[in-house]
Amino acid sequence: MINLYTLLEITIRSISISGLATLLSALWSIPIAILLSISQSRISRLLTTVFNALVGIPTVVIGLVLYLLLSRSGPLGIVGMLYTPYAIIFGQAILITPLLISFGIEVIGIRTRDLIEMSLTFGASKTQVFTTIFEESSSRILAICILGFQRAVGELGVALMLGGNIKGLTRVFTTAIALEIQRGEFELAIYLGLILVTVDFIIILLLRLLGWRK
Repeated sequence: MINLYTLLEITIRSISISGLATLLSALWSIPIAILLSISQSRISRLLTTVFNALVGIPTVVIGLVLYLLLSRSGPLGIVGMLYTPYAIIFGQAILITPLLISFGIEVIGIRTRDLIEMSLTFGASKTQVFTTIFEESSSRILAICILGFQRAVGELGVALMLGGNIKGLTRVFTTAIALEIQRGEFELAIYLGLILVTVDFIIILLLRLLGWRK
């Protein structure tokens, strides 16, 4: 017999944690993407290459590095954040940062290049150019953030290593599914998987509504 409360609890927690992680990551990722799009320096091109390369980094590597930082013997151990929802939020935010920046540079930079050149020609400051790009690219920025959320909510390594899969506290979609499969409780795992797929389907619909293109 499936416990509906458990399904609802895990669903709300998963969406909340990944949503906050996406918002946190967007706070620094989108400005960095816009700044790198505006700049044409060698350093900006190097950083763009670095962020593109970091998109494919395995999540367990990021989880391991953050675990070492947040553990009691680590430099951030004093914060006491390990095995809490905040650790997962922080970890997922770091995880999707290269993705948001990479997509941001690609989508915002290419489609607003003429706007940047025109603004600078008319003597606009970098702050004014930054604001204009953000306003003109708001729908594309939202689409990028939705993609980041999709990556975060379906992630396992960081959530498991930093959250510990604690019942009622840090158990999310992916960690709960992994646990139930280990236990042989496939029914709950299937229901959680269906909910996760539904969330992904809704995300795809939102991207379609926003007119997302490759």
